[in-house]
Amino acid sequence: MPAVVIEEKCIGCKQCVFTCPEASTIIFNQEKNIVEINIERCKSCGLCVEVCPTDALVLSLLVG
Repeated sequence: MPAVVIEEKCIGCKQCVFTCPEASTIIFNQEKNIVEINIERCKSCGLCVEVCPTDALVLSLLVG
């Protein structure tokens, strides 16, 4: 159950990037000013979901 980004809600604050314990799982896309999740590296810990101030991250059964 990896984390996924709801792009419309992401404000590019990068709190999830700094919180994720898995290196290179959450990448900041400067062009779009949003984060992107590498679902193959995501361990589904939910830390990114907890710190997101706009609820732009969710754990989803629909991917992975």
